[in-house]
Amino acid sequence: MSQSPRMRRLIDLPGIADLEYQALLKRAWAEPDARAKFPEIDACSRAAFGLTADEAEAIPRPDGWDGIDQQSQARQIEAFEAEGWDVTDDRRKPLRMLDHFSTQLWLAIRGVAGELPFQPDDEQPDAWGASLAGDAARFRKR
Repeated sequence: MSQSPRMRRLIDLPGIADLEYQALLKRAWAEPDARAKFPEIDACSRAAFGLTADEAEAIPRPDGWDGIDQQSQARQIEAFEAEGWDVTDDRRKPLRMLDHFSTQLWLAIRGVAGELPFQPDDEQPDAWGASLAGDAARFRKR
């Protein structure tokens, strides 16, 4: 399955790659009770989504909520991709830290609580503007 050019990657959010690296070195970072031991996880969550995992769990779900945040990682990966998010590593395996951030990301994607980090619309330079700049340079040379 190829990654869409507009797909956002969870690991690219500030701090997530560092936590993923910590979980690679020490499995305890990815354990469910790791937030109590490592406050960096909650700090990263608050910086990225505006709320921690505990705060996200306490938020009442709207009517019709499908419980996607309680599904298996495999099911969530498919659903995240459908929403334009890649939550896997470079080998297409779920991030070790995914369980610490998936609920916040679901709430933010669906507009229930929290926020999605800002991303510019297009990182590529505008072809029209580049063409215009080239035309202006050629005009000045005449």
